[in-house]
Amino acid sequence: MLTSKPEQLTSQNITSAAVTVNNLLSASMLNKSVAESVVATISQLMHTDEDRYSEDTYDALENLTETLEDFALNMGNSSVLVQPNLAVQSIKLSKWTPQVQFYSTTGLSEYSPERIGLGADAANMASSSGLPVDIQLNIKLQKDSQKDWGTVYVSVLILRDIIKSQILNTFSFCFPIGNKNLGIGVVLYENDKFFNSKQFNSELDTKRRVVSTRLSDRSLLDNVEFTIRPENTSGTSASYNFACVFWDYAHRDWRTEGCVKIRDPNGVHCKCNHTTNFAVLVSFRADYTYSEALNWISIVGCSLSIVGLVLTAVYQIKTRKQRGANSTMLLVNICLCMTTYYLLFIFGINNPVKSSEASVSEQNVIPSSDLEENVDQGPCTAITALLQYSLLATFAWNILYAAHVFFLIRNALNGPPRAFRTIAMTVGWGLPAVIVGISLSTTYSFRNPLGYRQEEFCWLASLDKMGRFDPKRPMLWGFLLPLAVMLCFNTSLLVYFSQTICCANPNLKRYVTKP
Repeated sequence: MLTSKPEQLTSQNITSAAVTVNNLLSASMLNKSVAESVVATISQLMHTDEDRYSEDTYDALENLTETLEDFALNMGNSSVLVQPNLAVQSIKLSKWTPQVQFYSTTGLSEYSPERIGLGADAANMASSSGLPVDIQLNIKLQKDSQKDWGTVYVSVLILRDIIKSQILNTFSFCFPIGNKNLGIGVVLYENDKFFNSKQFNSELDTKRRVVSTRLSDRSLLDNVEFTIRPENTSGTSASYNFACVFWDYAHRDWRTEGCVKIRDPNGVHCKCNHTTNFAVLVSFRADYTYSEALNWISIVGCSLSIVGLVLTAVYQIKTRKQRGANSTMLLVNICLCMTTYYLLFIFGINNPVKSSEASVSEQNVIPSSDLEENVDQGPCTAITALLQYSLLATFAWNILYAAHVFFLIRNALNGPPRAFRTIAMTVGWGLPAVIVGISLSTTYSFRNPLGYRQEEFCWLASLDKMGRFDPKRPMLWGFLLPLAVMLCFNTSLLVYFSQTICCANPNLKRYVTKP
């Protein structure tokens, strides 16, 4: 009852609950109702928020997983406890079988007894259900262990001395000393919140199921093969790479020793030579939808704009003596920036190097995160930086032109300050360079260029890895906010010009009376 609302539990609450259920599972006498309550509590703890976990919490949860393995092994013959996020099942074999199978079929997000199966005929049970299998685990036993299941007979020789007849009679008979029973326990976790990995990070909030298996006699084990169908996330394609791992309690992290991965079109297939907590760490690949090439309307429209800008710049240069050097310099720089932007847009807005589909690596190496990052390729990053720079420079020169007009109106006789030309060159070309430099230095890296730009086309990044607008991306503070400041400055000058031009001096309306 106390853990029925896991979202409200604190770190101390989670730690206390884990310690309590761990002590209950360790008890020698545990009836069925208490066991069901304990498993239900563990299932509820798997809904808690990992951000609230402390080191003590992870220690308690790790101890709980170890105890849960022993509990599953000693639960009893053909026992099963199923909760929405946890399934515990055990079985005892009285006769030798080449392999024992465990499966979980596809269904709702919560586990149910109908979706879980463990036994020698589990494969037939799964196929008869008609549902695809999400998890299948095959425990293969050694062939030379078959003799250990046979009945062992002991011959006993009894000597009876008959004194009178001096005859020695011999009687012999055989009796069995017992059969071998192999206990197998399996625990299936819906997620890996109880396993705090330091070398694998989850950036996509993906879910990794963990399956644990344990044998009462490990010497009888040949190998364990398991197949897990990874759950794809929105915006990603099929698994790009994966690693077959097990939880090493000594190192307190995922390890790959003793496990190999096998390519399987139906999912990820792994093979290990030992039993413990198994998982598959999948590194997903983003599914990009690249923008189509510019149509003729866009190309013709941008080309006409380029022609108009070039003609305007030429005209301004030829007639510079009539209007002054400052105004000509400002208008020519505006035309130059806009022309550069249009040319980059026509020839470079589409990413020329599209990310290609890579094959799964044959090496069983743990990926760093669940999102595969591609190194920077092609000129897309450089084009993005030039587009950002030219567009910001265009607006920067516009506010400088507005400032020039402001000085002409306010200081009709003196005009702009003498250092205005130097200040304009510094601000017009330097301010956009500073903004672009800050954007690149804080968000770009060669191994992760998508922190600065987009992959679909060459422009600033604005969305996070889940497709939501991210204010930390350079689109907001590297372009939109500077643009908003420039537009506010121009708007304030427009209001000033309107008041200066439209408001007449009331003294000019007075009539001068003749004496």
